[in-house]
Amino acid sequence: MTGPAPDEAPAFADAFRADLARLFAWRRDVRRFRPDPVPEDLVDGLIDLAHLSPSVGNSQPWRWVRVESAAARARMRASFLRCNAEALASYAGERAARYAALKLEGLDAAPVQFAVFCDHAVREGHRLGRLTMPETLDYSVVTAISSFWLAARAHGLGVGWVSILEPEAIRDALDCPAAWRLVAYLCVGWPVEEHRDPELARHGWQARTEAGRLVLRR
Repeated sequence: MTGPAPDEAPAFADAFRADLARLFAWRRDVRRFRPDPVPEDLVDGLIDLAHLSPSVGNSQPWRWVRVESAAARARMRASFLRCNAEALASYAGERAARYAALKLEGLDAAPVQFAVFCDHAVREGHRLGRLTMPETLDYSVVTAISSFWLAARAHGLGVGWVSILEPEAIRDALDCPAAWRLVAYLCVGWPVEEHRDPELARHGWQARTEAGRLVLRR
C-alpha cells in the first residue's frame, strides 16, 4: 500500500526572497492606527493564513476572540490602565519618565481587535509532543500570531501586541472557558505612520541586539 504522492516543492525566485526579507524588516509593533475600517474579507483571509501555521501534534489550539462591543473594549482599556499604572510605579527616575512617554497600545483607535487564547483543554492532537513540554501548546499559538502578523503586514496593515493586561480578567470579561489562556491581545488596522525601526528603539527604551550575540555554540 502506498501513500499519496508528495506535492511538488515550490521554487521561490530571488526577488521573492528579497521581498520576504523586507517584509520581516517592516514587521513592526504598531501602536498608532487610523480609524478606517478593515475589509472583513481581508480579516477572514488573514485568519485563514494563520490557521496554516504548524502546531504541536497538529492540535491547532489557537482561539481568536474578536472584541467588538464598546463594553468589552472598555474593560480591555480598564485592565490596561491598571497594569500600566502598576508598571510605571515599578520604575524610577529617567527610566520612569521614558516609560511614561511611551505609546504602549492602540486600544482607542484600532478598528480590529483580537484576544488570542490557547485552549489547554484541546482534544485535537491527542497530546502528541506535549507530554514532556506542555508549553508547546502556547508556542503553537505564537506561531499562528506570527503568521497573522506577517500576512497583515504584506497587505499594509499594522499589528500591535498588547501585553500590559490582566490575562484572567480579560478571559473572564470575554466569557471564555477557564482552560483558555490569554497569549496575546492584538490591535489591527492601518498605521498612521511607517517606521522600519522598532518604536522602543526609536524612543531610546531599548536598542536592538545584534543577532550574532544571541547565537551560542557548545
